[in-house]
Amino acid sequence: MTKEETAIGWNLDNSYTNLPKTFYSTDHPTPVSSPRLIILNEKLAQSLGLNPNALKSEESVAVFAGNRIPEGANPLAQAYAGHQFGHFTMLGDGRAVLISEHVTPAGERVDIQLKGSGRTSYSRGGDGRAALGPMLREYIISEAMHGLGIPTTRSLAVVTTGELVARETNLPGAILTRVASSHLRVGTFQYARQFATVDELRELADYAISRHYPEIEAGDGRYLMFLQEVIKLQAELIAKWQLVGFIHGVMNTDNMTISGETIDYGPCAFMDTYDPETVFSSIDTQGRYAYGNQPYIGGWNLARLAESLLPLLHEDQDQAVEIAQNEIAACMKLSHTNWLNGMRAKLGLFNEEEQDESLVNELLSLMKKHQADFTNTFRSLRYDEEMELSGTTEFADWHVKWEERLAKQKESKEASQDLMRKSNPVVIPRNHLVEEAIEAAENGDFDVMEKLLLALSDPYEHTPEKVEYCKLPPQTNIPYRTFCGT
Repeated sequence: MTKEETAIGWNLDNSYTNLPKTFYSTDHPTPVSSPRLIILNEKLAQSLGLNPNALKSEESVAVFAGNRIPEGANPLAQAYAGHQFGHFTMLGDGRAVLISEHVTPAGERVDIQLKGSGRTSYSRGGDGRAALGPMLREYIISEAMHGLGIPTTRSLAVVTTGELVARETNLPGAILTRVASSHLRVGTFQYARQFATVDELRELADYAISRHYPEIEAGDGRYLMFLQEVIKLQAELIAKWQLVGFIHGVMNTDNMTISGETIDYGPCAFMDTYDPETVFSSIDTQGRYAYGNQPYIGGWNLARLAESLLPLLHEDQDQAVEIAQNEIAACMKLSHTNWLNGMRAKLGLFNEEEQDESLVNELLSLMKKHQADFTNTFRSLRYDEEMELSGTTEFADWHVKWEERLAKQKESKEASQDLMRKSNPVVIPRNHLVEEAIEAAENGDFDVMEKLLLALSDPYEHTPEKVEYCKLPPQTNIPYRTFCGT
């Protein structure tokens, strides 16, 4: 490595290239004309063992832009497939290049990927580029998810390219540096089952186990245990989405990771008014990925993973199918249990009672009927504030039931309030706030985004500075829509 790279702290490795060549292609980023660093995640850099000041150097910015490949890196684009809105398609990294893996001082291995860095072998006619707005959206939302305590890929930096990308209009180009535990997806295993040999499928599974689940020992049952672990993490992840009103928007199987991290922030958004049928994605015309459908789609996606692993689960096809079906059935129960336990915490409940689910569902029904804001309702319960439901007889009756339920547990009122504080965010990246931050940044003002990011970094503390971020968007007859721009 150069002296500059050593000063940065890069510790690069390329374990993915130990897999058969069928799983990737050797692709390099396409250089850009005049890269400029827009934002650097200094806290993330420090947690990775990197020097933030050195990352701001001209040499480092050239790496973020794809103009320079650091010594020891072996850039590649990963192959994968996936069900997009239920239809199976051959895919792959069409506008992203995995520069290398970085091993932190603590021994943690992460992918360093450039998103929007040009065409690859899997681009399928696209230009491989990205616009500034969508890259800033991913930066904001992914860091907000991290602040909320939800597993997610992270954003290290965004650079502008000095070039325009042609969309509906010409937009300023940008590249996002994404950090992930890995970019292994359900779709990676679908690709292996469809286009690779069983031995190559086994190599991929062994690699995923070694990287993410090293506690799984060798033996006949290791691939079943692998499936169980992925199911467990995804059930936890989707329940956490539901508990904060996050809508992914495009839960295709290629957007579900093996590590249990949220990935790909395209048409995602956070729900304001509670409604299980809420959809923001402009292309989800049938509501397949609506808020209320996310647990079921998660189970459907995991069933596709189980199908891909059938040759490894048992040598007898019928028994393999039975094993897979049992695990998927357990998945749906686990997801529901995680959600219900999370809802108990949002209401300050420590123990379990038979009537808890009906208590939760009654509140949600009231929220839908009165078009109450999801986040603010739970926050107001914690801080005894006025809300949309206040003053209604139905809510007053529900509140009495809730108070009676709280009285049944041994924990104090103060303990319940503390549990609610830890379980109910005060601020979320509301859609209108994200749009305001992006618009300002596109016009050269980054203060709006930086202030929003600061508020989102500590979303559970109720402070005066956050009051502005709790306000609802202005009323409009035009529904908010997001697009697959990332």
